Amino acid sequence: MDNKNYITVSGYAVLREELHNLVTKERPHYVHLVNWAASNGDRSENADYQYGKKKLREIDKRIHQLTKKIEHAEVVDPRVHNGKETVFFGAKVTVIRNNYHEQIVTIVGQDEIDPQNNKISWTSPLAKMLLRKNLGDVFSFTSPQGCEEVEIVEIEYAE
Repeated sequence: MDNKNYITVSGYAVLREELHNLVTKERPHYVHLVNWAASNGDRSENADYQYGKKKLREIDKRIHQLTKKIEHAEVVDPRVHNGKETVFFGAKVTVIRNNYHEQIVTIVGQDEIDPQNNKISWTSPLAKMLLRKNLGDVFSFTSPQGCEEVEIVEIEYAE
């Protein structure tokens, strides 16, 4: 991982919960399934065995990924910026685009991106433009739709 893996407190908790679930529930379930299937004889034509082994490989790969992400995570609590009028990591920012379109985005870590809930990565073009800007700032932003004027109208910090 070349970039820092910034993550919010809640995002970190989600990663740890997923890892815990995989290690304590999912993996033991499939280990049991594979052992049971292996005891049934010929493994080459045993669908339960083949599926279980495939699923175990997927789980082990995800466990490895999560472990690395957690090891390299730099947990940032956005609440330390409460009351500030500058955009930092973890901010929920309300902007007006081109004087008419209101958009609310939350700047989060790369492992927390959720477009449906307007959670954007701190490395995204819009987030890069927003970071370190102040309440009331107006700036130009080039999006796929073209050049837009963006005004910051509200900044919140909550976890």
